[in-house]
Amino acid sequence: MTFVKICGLSTPADVDAAVEAGADAVGFVMSSRSPRHVTPALATTLVDHVAGRALTVLVTNDLPVDEAVTQAVATGVDVLQLHGPAYDAGAFAVAAEAGVRTWRATSLAQDPHPRTGSHGEDALLLDSPVPGSGHRWSAADLTTRPTGRWLLAGGLDPDNVAAAVAELAPWGVDVSSGVESSRGVKDHTAVQRFVAAVRA
Repeated sequence: MTFVKICGLSTPADVDAAVEAGADAVGFVMSSRSPRHVTPALATTLVDHVAGRALTVLVTNDLPVDEAVTQAVATGVDVLQLHGPAYDAGAFAVAAEAGVRTWRATSLAQDPHPRTGSHGEDALLLDSPVPGSGHRWSAADLTTRPTGRWLLAGGLDPDNVAAAVAELAPWGVDVSSGVESSRGVKDHTAVQRFVAAVRA
């Protein structure tokens, strides 16, 4: 069964919508540049609200790794997702030394031949060239498909995710802007439709 992560959640109602739809993981973004940014206090509240019903993931692309690790521990998330070229293998080693489980998010523009686990991460997420933008990349560009636990992201929505899964057979899928009514605002019906399309 394809793993489903709904990312960029910012309210308890968002969490409930994702969990009740059947999502395996929910993501909270801690990035000053994102319209989906949550404060440490809100992230902690949302993790508490999940109450073990799904895997919780803290996503960042601009925090120094030491601070990202500190926030992951403080908020109680299950996974820290380090997003982009600012985080090298050394950054993942810092997280590992602290006992923090990590996922690595990259794009084909940054890593044309991505390999799951190359930085010590538990899972690899392939995003679009502009994370969170909803911009799609062409499947034809993926000349070397990752193996193991990798998630497809970027430009997915309830209407195209089933075809993407059938074509590329990723371990999982990740969506944020593709289930929003406006930038940063989750559409709970779209969340339900997205998960249902993957499961179908």
